[in-house]
Amino acid sequence: MFTKVEWNKSFIFNSIRLRREWLLAYITGTVDQALLLRNEYLATENRILRNQITGRVRLSDGERKTLAEIGHKLGKQALKEVATIVKPDTILGWHRTRVAQKFDGSKHRKTPGRPPIGRVSIFPVKMWNERRA
Repeated sequence: MFTKVEWNKSFIFNSIRLRREWLLAYITGTVDQALLLRNEYLATENRILRNQITGRVRLSDGERKTLAEIGHKLGKQALKEVATIVKPDTILGWHRTRVAQKFDGSKHRKTPGRPPIGRVSIFPVKMWNERRA
């Protein structure tokens, strides 16, 4: 059985814990709503800008790399809903190519062909020429 003091401490700690959990849930919900609103705004803005673009959009290697990283994290289903300038399969293909290049060993290869021969020492040539003279 709790004494009156122990019961009061227990009650206070439990109520503080509940308030903290409620506050955290409230803040998290507010943050989620704010993120959803930002995403909705950006999607609408992208749709408007996309309608103003005519022709093909050219992407640099850095832009492809960024899209590939984010696209891989999103997954194919989410990319089908979001990606509009390129197909989801293309974005995932860019990611596969990047991963393949990372492990193909090209960083360790120097040049094609036979390795260079080390510098020939001049001393044996001098000895040979002195011996002949």
